[in-house]
Amino acid sequence: MSLRRIGAGNRMTSAIVHGDKVYMSGLVADKAAGGSVADQTADILAQIDAVLAEAGSDKTKIIKATIWLTDMDTWAEMNTVWDAWVVAGETPCRAAVHSPKLAAPGLDVEIQVEAAIK
Repeated sequence: MSLRRIGAGNRMTSAIVHGDKVYMSGLVADKAAGGSVADQTADILAQIDAVLAEAGSDKTKIIKATIWLTDMDTWAEMNTVWDAWVVAGETPCRAAVHSPKLAAPGLDVEIQVEAAIK
């Protein structure tokens, strides 16, 4: 079975389509790096929407999500944005994990998803 890479770079690929699933790398804020957890979460979710669309999927097809937070005290702030983004009744399995440091200073949220293709 072939692989289709989305956003392939020298170090990593943003997503790989294999069969009827898309596997995404962990995404961090692009435009909102250094901003609030809410802003970073919104930025990441917009990126997820874009990659899923390119893969032929959407947020209602997400099977599993993992969220890393540098401060679990911001969990409610992240959830406010997440809850407004997900579709009721179409929510994925999800885990939220504390990670004292992410890839660079100013990054406080990272989200990785796996989804079915439409």
